[in-house]
Amino acid sequence: MQAEFVKSWMKLTKDWHAQLEAELAPQLTEGQLQVLELMLQFEPMKPSDLLPHLETTPAAITTLLDRMERGGLVRRERDAGDRRIVWVHMTDMGRAEAERGLKVRSDIVGRSLERLSLHNRQLLVYLIGKVAGTRESFADRTAAERKSSGSAARSAEKAALAPAEAANG
Repeated sequence: MQAEFVKSWMKLTKDWHAQLEAELAPQLTEGQLQVLELMLQFEPMKPSDLLPHLETTPAAITTLLDRMERGGLVRRERDAGDRRIVWVHMTDMGRAEAERGLKVRSDIVGRSLERLSLHNRQLLVYLIGKVAGTRESFADRTAAERKSSGSAARSAEKAALAPAEAANG
């Protein structure tokens, strides 16, 4: 079963990456979109702030930012108080490309997910969250709820999660 999962997951992500690169080109790459998406949340950023998020080297980040700056997506400024620090800011063009890129990515994923019913989409998101470790178990969640919330909220969430838990077995 694991081999089938890996094969399907690898095909899906390969297809998504190929579609994303094709639809972002020529203005933007997937790596540049990742930087712009981070900057939407944390702007301004130092180049070293990108390291934990991008799984790459400082030299590769410098090269990426050089290309983005030449393309008009970002600008770099020295810190007024400490000239050793460089801050990266998005340009208006960078902000527009970030919005376009996020829509392109959302549309690509949406085209894949539209093959599933709403219930199965919710279940898929829930199960992937469990596999990725980004969702706590139903038992953990209900124990926490008992401590902090009323029975009406517990009943509503239990009813919403019951199909996913039943399928998760």
